[in-house]
Amino acid sequence: MSVNAIKSVELPLSEALLAEARDLKLDVAGAAEDGIMRAVKAEKERLWRLENAEAIQAANDYVEKYGLPLAKFRLF
Repeated sequence: MSVNAIKSVELPLSEALLAEARDLKLDVAGAAEDGIMRAVKAEKERLWRLENAEAIQAANDYVEKYGLPLAKFRLF
């Protein structure tokens, strides 16, 4: 499926929330898509941090023990 392909789906939503969104003239489908995109991005970031936790910790340990590798060249 193409990244830009559109698929209609049914989502259970609170009637009150949907009514309020419509009263405010919000693009409900766009808001749902935006929310899902944000959730997907956040989950990918969380998984990346978990998968790379050991390497991140090793890098942090190195800097703690030896300092930044090029610190002597920093101008700030």
